[in-house]
Amino acid sequence: MSVKLSPSTLLSLSPPLLHAHHSPPLISMSILRRLAPNHLTKHLRHHHRRRLATVAAAVRQDTTIWTQAPLSEIEPAAESLFHVSIDVSDYPDLAASHTRAGQYLQLRVPDVEKPSFLAIASPPSYAAEKGAFEFLVKSVAGSTAELLCGLKKGDVVELSQANGRGFEIDQIEPAENYPTVLIFATGSGISPIRSLIESGFSADKRSDVRLYYGARNIKRMAYQDRFKDWESSGVKIVPVLSQPDGRWTGETGYVQAAFAKAKQIYSPTGTGAVLCGQKQMTEEITSILVSDGVSSEKILKNF
Repeated sequence: MSVKLSPSTLLSLSPPLLHAHHSPPLISMSILRRLAPNHLTKHLRHHHRRRLATVAAAVRQDTTIWTQAPLSEIEPAAESLFHVSIDVSDYPDLAASHTRAGQYLQLRVPDVEKPSFLAIASPPSYAAEKGAFEFLVKSVAGSTAELLCGLKKGDVVELSQANGRGFEIDQIEPAENYPTVLIFATGSGISPIRSLIESGFSADKRSDVRLYYGARNIKRMAYQDRFKDWESSGVKIVPVLSQPDGRWTGETGYVQAAFAKAKQIYSPTGTGAVLCGQKQMTEEITSILVSDGVSSEKILKNF
């Protein structure tokens, strides 16, 4: 049996197609602008900035190349300071990324995402010759560095490639134009200074190269076994202790005070400086040098 339906009946039985994708009418931008121009603009700009920041952070994270490498040596270097050597002999690209004294890299220990930023203590040529990076690490409670200092030989860590511009030593060359180079370091800040001295910067061709090295006491002063070699290369070592014992006869107090007392800047235009350590020290030394006529462009820092 067939049933013949009228056109009007067919329409009434058809699904409401027009309502299946129905959207409320859009409010024109002109109305939105009249309603809340400042609020809307600020909201859109803030949202845009947040998206850009998120994307930029993701890009930064993705660009870090991590290389697993074993610890080849870890031993005390001074009170609360450790000498750490990491074998990179199987990773020539990683070794080659260290091109200038004063550079640093990121290091991660097992099961810890947060990296530690460490200045490389060995000179750039050391990785190519010996297949290792060396560091001077201060063990700080609760930090990745403390976990690193608790590892043992053979344990595997992750390293990024070397980063940073390092000490732009070409700013104080040739040596005959900058006969005076003043170097300042405190605590573990001596680490990249070691890299500089042992990579060579024509110290023996300059007439006055001084290293003011500050520590709390003699037990916290690393690299004392290297002082003789550094001095033979043309660097005069001036140790400064802020809390020495009664037997100490050298400079006392803070590095900046010891330098201010001695100074002896004979030619400001022929003087360069290299700084690494506590912020207060670097700021005060910079102020003293600039006030005495040393160009700020000739005051080198590794950051």
